[in-house]
Amino acid sequence: MPLFMDVHHSVPEGADATAVAGAHEADLRVQEKYNTRYINYWLDVEAGRIFCLVEAPDAESAHSVHREAHGLVADEIFAVEQG
Repeated sequence: MPLFMDVHHSVPEGADATAVAGAHEADLRVQEKYNTRYINYWLDVEAGRIFCLVEAPDAESAHSVHREAHGLVADEIFAVEQG
């Protein structure tokens, strides 16, 4: 299945590692509905960015998980290949 890396360019006000972990857990609860698998995420507090790695049939499926799980949709989604 294709891999995608999504980028959230601005962390919501007051969000910390605990809040981002909670959003990831919400993704995991919804992912099966969209035939996706959220693999990992990274938070860059200084830059105010969040990155998520997901296996999905397409970018829209990955986007749909975020939208339904917590509403924090990515600003960009890139198709990637693991090296």
